[in-house]
Amino acid sequence: MAKDLTVMLEDRPGTLAALGEALGKAGVNIEGICGFPVGGRGMMHVLVADAAAARRALQQAGIQVAGEQDVLVLDLQDKPGALGATARKIANAGVNVTLVYLATRTRVVIGVSDLAKARAAVGA
Repeated sequence: MAKDLTVMLEDRPGTLAALGEALGKAGVNIEGICGFPVGGRGMMHVLVADAAAARRALQQAGIQVAGEQDVLVLDLQDKPGALGATARKIANAGVNVTLVYLATRTRVVIGVSDLAKARAAVGA
């Protein structure tokens, strides 16, 4: 099962390169990624299959892993309304979406307040 890692980077040139190099050297594939500045730092969400190996590689490179969570990783059709329909099912189940970003191959990564209910809602 893929995991989302929350990674904090210094907001300066080269930190994303260091993250990618550390994971690559460890043989960890990045299946999805997003990032944005928060309070003078870079907050990244990185989707990986082997969270333990990714965490070790990043920590050895001096990169802070601030969190890890199980997430839904869903294949969506590449058409208008696909995300809305999926998000509506999750909302109708009373589950809050806490994170969303696109991954490779038209997959969407969704962090939620109740993973089991969200999985049931979307049939995953």
